[in-house]
Amino acid sequence: MKKLSYLAELILFLLFCNTIPLWTETSLPTAVMVLITVFLSLAFLWILIRREKTEIDNSRLRRMKRGCSQLRLGGFAAAAEIVILTVWFIVTEASPLAKTFAVIMPILAVGLVVIAGGIRVASSSKQIKLTDHILMMMMWWFPIVNIFLIRKFYKTARREFIVESDKIELENARAENEICKTKYPVLMVHGIFFRDWQYLNYWGRVPASLKRNGAVIYYGKQQSARAVADCGKEVRDAIMKVLEETGAEKVNIIAHSKGGLDSRYAISCLGMDKYVATLTTINTPHKGCDMVDFLLDKLPDSFAEFLARRYNKIFSKLGDKDPDFLAGVHDLSAIRAKAYDEEMPDSPEVSYRSVMSVMSSAGSASFPLNISYMLIKKLNGANDGLVWEESAKHGSYQLITTPQKRGISHGDVIDLMRENIENYDVREFYVDMVRRLAQEGF
Repeated sequence: MKKLSYLAELILFLLFCNTIPLWTETSLPTAVMVLITVFLSLAFLWILIRREKTEIDNSRLRRMKRGCSQLRLGGFAAAAEIVILTVWFIVTEASPLAKTFAVIMPILAVGLVVIAGGIRVASSSKQIKLTDHILMMMMWWFPIVNIFLIRKFYKTARREFIVESDKIELENARAENEICKTKYPVLMVHGIFFRDWQYLNYWGRVPASLKRNGAVIYYGKQQSARAVADCGKEVRDAIMKVLEETGAEKVNIIAHSKGGLDSRYAISCLGMDKYVATLTTINTPHKGCDMVDFLLDKLPDSFAEFLARRYNKIFSKLGDKDPDFLAGVHDLSAIRAKAYDEEMPDSPEVSYRSVMSVMSSAGSASFPLNISYMLIKKLNGANDGLVWEESAKHGSYQLITTPQKRGISHGDVIDLMRENIENYDVREFYVDMVRRLAQEGF
């Protein structure tokens, strides 16, 4: 039925585009042709403005699907019109004026449909990159180039529609099972240079997926950049607040990057081991980052202090009470990290797990991770753009691997850019992680 609907829409659209040839090549009465023209004009208007039904009750996805349908319709119609008008020009004796209008009309009609589809796709897709939007705005008028840009818009949006529709169907089907309903609430602890803001979630789409599958989620909310000991105290306060609000005996911590070190400090040095059931660190530099030592050695102190002043000033306005850029950076040093295992010994009360991802090349991420990847590659080997692989190992260990060449960066592993990466479903990865915690009784 769907294919027939698309075919009927294409036929109606082509008939409208070829109204001039229909008028010149038919012997039907004028009144009949006027009625046909009015009908085809209404059909064209319907093609421009109609909404498309989907099995998923989601207005954004419906708009995206309709936009894709219009882009596809415009592409097929443009190809068909080239054939139709070429044949008509050869076999007809129509006047030059009729032939001119016969060309102008489909160009305008196809253009309007493509513009309508492009607007729908651009306004609904979250996977089309900003650079592609900018290129489209600059090059939409440029022949051939605009065709490739429109095709890229279509392919990106079409894949996004399929991925997101499948995700919604999957989560709706298993919602009642609450596979992520753990015994203890989950505390998600962010890394350095970020905050848990209300309207910009550090963990992207992950928390929403976990909640839909039964998880109870809280956030560390420590400051963006301070020493491990200072942030560890804030993590301690977050743990105690969760226990007070929920009445739970313990929490499960999932911590990314430096957040893993902050959590270890709270557990080992502030007595939180009796309140933490599991600690899962994601791309955490347990052995530090040699890149930090390299840069601190090479960069002038005056430049580092300048960066620190600017950072601290900005993040003070964004919610940090007392940010300390240099203290946070120094605690990521590989030299400093040599003492961590002694200062923060693992507690037998806590189950420690670690996860790591790596980039396959500098092209796996954009600036600045592409640059730092190459530096760490020379210093240490495989890395995610900030942390080298061996540094992330602590407790039971899992390396995220993907069959494609892209790799998974430090930001990808927390869905920072909300990007659907082929062969790596970041939301499903965390759902499976928390599902295992639930199955193990945590």
